[in-house]
Amino acid sequence: MHTKKGLHPIFWVESVLATLTAVLFVVTFFWNDWIEIVFRTDPDGGNGSFEKLIIGVLLVITLALYSLAGFELRKARTALA
Repeated sequence: MHTKKGLHPIFWVESVLATLTAVLFVVTFFWNDWIEIVFRTDPDGGNGSFEKLIIGVLLVITLALYSLAGFELRKARTALA
């Protein structure tokens, strides 16, 4: 339910999650060793394939969440018009 005072709470959830996944995407893209450092494991044996997989998944999730948040925003604007 959209109100005149604000957006539906799902918009904020999608926006926050999209921002978090975008930050993780950028961090992993530029500093892909953080996974080995944080989790103290090397799942791909040092060839970087796991990091590339993570980058791809994070990109897809980020774009999907931003799209869903944009849909919610457009829906709210239409409801207020």
